[in-house]
Amino acid sequence: MKIIFPVAGVGTRFLPATKEVPKEILPVIDKPLIQYAVEEAVASGLADFIFITAPGKEALERHFVPNRELDAFLERHSKTQLLDGLQDFYRKNFSYIRQEQALGFGHAIALAEKAVGDEAFAISLPDDLILSEQPAMAQLIAVYEKYRSPVIAFMKVPPEDAPRYGIAAGPFLEERVFRIEQLVEKPALADAPSNYAVIGRYIMTPDIFPLLKSGKQGAGAEIQLTDAVVELMKQRQVLGYFFEGRRFDAGTTLGYIETLVHVALQREDTRDFTRRLLRGLALDEKL
Repeated sequence: MKIIFPVAGVGTRFLPATKEVPKEILPVIDKPLIQYAVEEAVASGLADFIFITAPGKEALERHFVPNRELDAFLERHSKTQLLDGLQDFYRKNFSYIRQEQALGFGHAIALAEKAVGDEAFAISLPDDLILSEQPAMAQLIAVYEKYRSPVIAFMKVPPEDAPRYGIAAGPFLEERVFRIEQLVEKPALADAPSNYAVIGRYIMTPDIFPLLKSGKQGAGAEIQLTDAVVELMKQRQVLGYFFEGRRFDAGTTLGYIETLVHVALQREDTRDFTRRLLRGLALDEKL
């Protein structure tokens, strides 16, 4: 199974930092966000990586190729561990497809049709960092293998947050799996069918491509994957899955701060310092 990473977005929420630096390589402590997403895919058994990029994303592409001078420098100084396993990616299959116009998430996925072929494929949005014992994508793959139906990751959100997400509803087939019968992209609060929110992990099948290529524009005057999934639901069963783990919205400034703090509290080399820092800030706040 191949996996698509749609990483063509401009990253306006993080300007001016993202004027020259792709948002996907902004660091979470010392590891770029995109590397977390790729590591999750590797841990899920995936080995073919397709990036939908855009002009100006060259730094992201270079992250996963060898830097001979840096590698030699680190080897001379016995510091090869500083690349944190990055060298393991050098032997994997990475490919890059340019999205020349910002025509939407669905359009980006449609560009990968030839690269994907006629098999089911995964989609991962790096902005959604999911930390879990079993990789989130591996959980979705297991559901797909059981039902042989497209699968979308979900989590419950506060009802007032529904307009920020794709929202779905439908009957449960088992504890964490439900059949999607309603799906709306960023509904008005009064129109949300539930508080089941789409999170950036998908297993899709090739029959989605003709629906994406129909060119229908949806929310934001862009081609939306959600609209194509709604059409696909008329032809076959599409499932929602409530993954096990904790998701961080690293694509927003406040979510990015939360991600940094949480990861710092999890790492042995930063945990104690971060705890002391937070306690000190809490005391200052009381003054």
